[in-house]
Amino acid sequence: MHILITGGSGFLGARLARSLLAQATFVLNGAASQAITTITLTDRAAPPDDLSADPRIRFVGGDLNDLLETGQIPAKNTSAVFHLAAAVSGECEADFDLGMRSNLDATRALLQACRSLGNQPLFVFASSLAVYGSPPGTGLPPEIEDDTLPTPQGSYGIQKFIGEQLVADYGRKGFIVARNVRLMTVSVRPGKPNGAASSFLSGMIREPLAGVRAQVPVPAETPVALSSPARTVEGLLCAAQTASALWGPLTAVNLPALSTTVGEMAAALQRVAGTSATALLDWVPDPAVMRLVSNWPGRIASTRARALGLHSDANFEAVVRDYVRENAAAVTLAGVRS
Repeated sequence: MHILITGGSGFLGARLARSLLAQATFVLNGAASQAITTITLTDRAAPPDDLSADPRIRFVGGDLNDLLETGQIPAKNTSAVFHLAAAVSGECEADFDLGMRSNLDATRALLQACRSLGNQPLFVFASSLAVYGSPPGTGLPPEIEDDTLPTPQGSYGIQKFIGEQLVADYGRKGFIVARNVRLMTVSVRPGKPNGAASSFLSGMIREPLAGVRAQVPVPAETPVALSSPARTVEGLLCAAQTASALWGPLTAVNLPALSTTVGEMAAALQRVAGTSATALLDWVPDPAVMRLVSNWPGRIASTRARALGLHSDANFEAVVRDYVRENAAAVTLAGVRS
């Protein structure tokens, strides 16, 4: 089996690749288990050393649109595609053309390339809870269901929703096996901050644990819907493994979310690392970030995902402790308890 992961050198793509390699074999669309022979990772940057050293990993570097235009991906024998590559929310608001090229043009070009393969590859599209937004004067329902009408209020969410519809239509036409999954905000992300409006939801934990100050740009009472890296990868794998009859409609599945508040996240950090960690948080409002984040839902029902056996994280304190255990070298603050 040959699998393609776009955005494969990023933290989520790399974690997904490691999970696939650890399994060695994989059940695709409910069929018999097959050996994983090759995982192609495509990204602008090279993958981590441990992945580069695995003989089953093939890296194709460069701009995704350029790689598709020149036919460097996907390989002819590709069975499954995980499309994770995207410009993130803050970038899309700052640079409209970047978002359209990275999130709309690249998605359509990748779908066309998969159509040209002629073997109906399974296509997992990583969408986002940002497809939901609070329209002026109306607001969102108390809890988002799988069939709640998306009303995105930012370029990123609009581009992701258009991507969902393209994936669904290519699936309806039989060009691919379509799997749309809406990811929650992933926290705690290791590594460096990115341009996402939600980046602070990892930074407010990651940076203090490393002894570095972090800005919290929204009020403590701001509701958020989160998922740990482990639960997020679990959802992506489930999307590829589940048979079409069990998956259901081609519309997107909301992955399970841990509903909490930014203030509760800070409290969890304090329970794990003490007041020396929360003393490094600077609660300084950022109107641009607040406009985006305040529009996103805080409660997600995830009925379809739960029926597939997926579940949310139990609590945010457990998520923080998992981050500490998995990223011990990045945790330098004294007194942190895993």
